[in-house]
Amino acid sequence: MTPTEYPSARTALPVDLDEAAHRCLVAGFEGTTAVPDTLKRLIDRGLGGVILFTRNVRDAEQVRRLTDTLRALRPDLLVAIDNEGGGIGHLVAAGAPEVPGSYALGVVDDPHLTARCADALAGHLATLGITASYAPVADVQREAGNPIVRTRAFGTDPELVSRHLSAWIAATEARGIASCAKHFPGHGGTLTDSHHEVAVDPRPYEELDLGPFRAAIAAGAPMLMSAHVVFPALDANRPATLSRRILGDLLRHELEFDGVLVSDALEMKSIADLYGEAAGARIALAAGADQVIVAVADLGVTLDCRDAVLEALRDGVLGEERVREAAGRVQRLVERYATPADEVAVWDDGAGLEAARRAVRVPPVGVRGAHVVDLFPAPHPALNWGGEDLLTEVLAVDPTATGTAVAGEPADLDGVVEGILAKAGSAPLVVATCDEGLSPWQARMRDELVARRPGAVRVATGLPERDAVCSYGRGKANLRAVAEVLVGAR
Repeated sequence: MTPTEYPSARTALPVDLDEAAHRCLVAGFEGTTAVPDTLKRLIDRGLGGVILFTRNVRDAEQVRRLTDTLRALRPDLLVAIDNEGGGIGHLVAAGAPEVPGSYALGVVDDPHLTARCADALAGHLATLGITASYAPVADVQREAGNPIVRTRAFGTDPELVSRHLSAWIAATEARGIASCAKHFPGHGGTLTDSHHEVAVDPRPYEELDLGPFRAAIAAGAPMLMSAHVVFPALDANRPATLSRRILGDLLRHELEFDGVLVSDALEMKSIADLYGEAAGARIALAAGADQVIVAVADLGVTLDCRDAVLEALRDGVLGEERVREAAGRVQRLVERYATPADEVAVWDDGAGLEAARRAVRVPPVGVRGAHVVDLFPAPHPALNWGGEDLLTEVLAVDPTATGTAVAGEPADLDGVVEGILAKAGSAPLVVATCDEGLSPWQARMRDELVARRPGAVRVATGLPERDAVCSYGRGKANLRAVAEVLVGAR
């Protein structure tokens, strides 16, 4: 046990205020069965919630035991996870429904089908004892070069995004699961990933995509998540997560949102590198956030954030009234969503594949026995890729196929190209890329392969590309649907 786990003379507060401060924290942790002692003490002092990741998942039975163990420590603890569907695969090992990413749902543009997909994800969460989902993405995919939103968004049109967002939120709510529209006031107009550095959306106020967030609020979303993005039109000095003007004046007063505003993870570089996680926690709560997420497994970072908040309260830098207000919102949230349902109705397990199939809008290709080349970037470390690849899905419907998967830029690109062509021999060639505009090596490999084999079939598994069969995502359902088209299985 470290000294920071105890209230010091400088951070001692009334018990109820200490508990209120803890309610404003959401912590990540390591482990699949045992709860770390440090986390137990945080929960005992009122920790508001925990966030699960792939590191906490072995199988469905284990996850349910873990969530039951956590609630045995404190029944009103919120247990949450990122659960967008698509290629974000935290719960693959726990049998998550195969649902395509949001962009494919927007391409189909059937809100009822979107609701069925959201219902499947929410029903599965309910069986695991997870009652909060940091989804759906409310961002509008505005910039072609945006590196982080892309197929996580429902599309490029705010009205389309709004109607699918509303359908998703309603279906999730019907399952008794708390949804969370993110990332307020939008991450789709940036050219930078806030996981790695400061992101800026330079558009004037009237061009910002606030419509989907208005729709989420109207649909009754109990949570919104803030973006670590600077909006000069709103606040030139601080990212939204740390801006009183954005969280207070815009969200609370103009948009009249009175649910829980939770920050994106504080260890993201846009906060951690400029402010530090601990200062970020203090500033975010002062600005109007109700909870801050510390997603890293190192609970020492959570303790540092907690201590910074307690110290700010003691010194009067952070107002007691502000923390009590935030804790009150969290308390209303957990009263509504902390307890899992006793019985969970079945969901439509085929909704996701139906949606993925309907999103692939090209004539059947019918190339059997092909050599499939699947090019895609190294997985994003924060999004917990589920391990899907196109070749595996093609083999499931055409065992005569062969192929090569290339995850990340190879050291000897020309050598890999020669090896692929040698392995392919005279077989038909399929070349798949994923957002090749962001990965010049993919474009080069694809162009060299197509130049050498002009009849090659091109596939795009990210945002659409001209003259390519498009899956609009890399979730397992997306890849299975495009595989069926490739081999003429439907």
